[in-house]
Amino acid sequence: MKKRLESLDVLRGADLFFLVALGPIINALASAANSEWLNRGMWIFRHVEWEGFAPWDIIMPLFMFMAGATIPFALARYRKDCDTATADNKGKALWRIAKRVVLLWIFGMMCQGNLLALDPNRIYLYTNTLQAIAVAYAIAALMFLFTRLRTQIITAVLLLLAYWAAMEWVEVAIGNVSLEKFGGGDYSPEHNLAEWIDREVLGRFRDHAVVENGEIIWKSWYHYTWILSSLTFGVTGLCGMFAGRIAKSTMDEKKKLYWFFGAGIAMVIIAKIWGIWMPIIKTIWTSSMALFAAGISFILLGICYYFIDYKGYRKGVTWLKVYGMNSIAAYMLTSIINFNGIAHSLFFGLEQYMGAYYNVLITLSQVGIIYLILWAMYRKGIFLKA
Repeated sequence: MKKRLESLDVLRGADLFFLVALGPIINALASAANSEWLNRGMWIFRHVEWEGFAPWDIIMPLFMFMAGATIPFALARYRKDCDTATADNKGKALWRIAKRVVLLWIFGMMCQGNLLALDPNRIYLYTNTLQAIAVAYAIAALMFLFTRLRTQIITAVLLLLAYWAAMEWVEVAIGNVSLEKFGGGDYSPEHNLAEWIDREVLGRFRDHAVVENGEIIWKSWYHYTWILSSLTFGVTGLCGMFAGRIAKSTMDEKKKLYWFFGAGIAMVIIAKIWGIWMPIIKTIWTSSMALFAAGISFILLGICYYFIDYKGYRKGVTWLKVYGMNSIAAYMLTSIINFNGIAHSLFFGLEQYMGAYYNVLITLSQVGIIYLILWAMYRKGIFLKA
């Protein structure tokens, strides 16, 4: 019987808890209190504007990393079948991967509001965390099924170098009179190569793009990139898959911990050194950022693995598994359904007494309702899987 990696469920649950529960509550509290000491600590719950890395920036890479970590557990039997070179079993494996990628892509568009708004002007093709995870998963899963470990490691390194080389040495100039240049080692929000590629490839279908008088207008504040960044999304997924291979292996438990912590620390050090030349920028998922985030993810998984799977400390973590084993449901419930109406109905009339703190109560109610739904699903054994 396949042993479930409980530390992965707990870590995924912690990641989702911070995203869908603790973050919104703390932000609502900080807004209501308007306290200087609380505001000073809010950097923990906010993304850095451009260069650098805050604790809040690990949420998306960790989610992507853990999607890769599940691959050796979920696809091992398909890998064995694929090695026999039977077309039927290869087809089953590829169908499973394709189905998950398509569902994650559709879920991502739903969360972004593009499908639910029923507005053709809001159809954007590649804009969401779930879609980035779909790309990372596809790359890592296909590599796991059809290549050996050495090839997978070489591919991860080549993807990092390919992204870096493109950003450093590819330069594009546009315009007839006044030339506007992109790339060539420029890592600014407005003129990096990844920004130009997204504009050219996605065009009107890039998030927040609008068409005015036949001209595509991009919002000046939006600089998330997806096309070129898919290379480094793949690296994040592959690193998660490497962690999953370690966890699933038959090596000694202590040796697994050495690998988790050793690989994590090494990646962080290499990323910080690389960051001297290529800045750590999550918004465009630079190679140094992908390596840094993967290192942190290895360390976090190592910590969870030590306490949950190695030491067996499982008491009091069920509430995290409620989030972790239904992570997609938690993400989608938070993104596409507004439960505030229920909270306003339940607590109607209290706003005049609570003032700014009324919004904290509403946020707590929203978080509580979502948790109750997830808890009921957990108790009934209902798990939303792509």
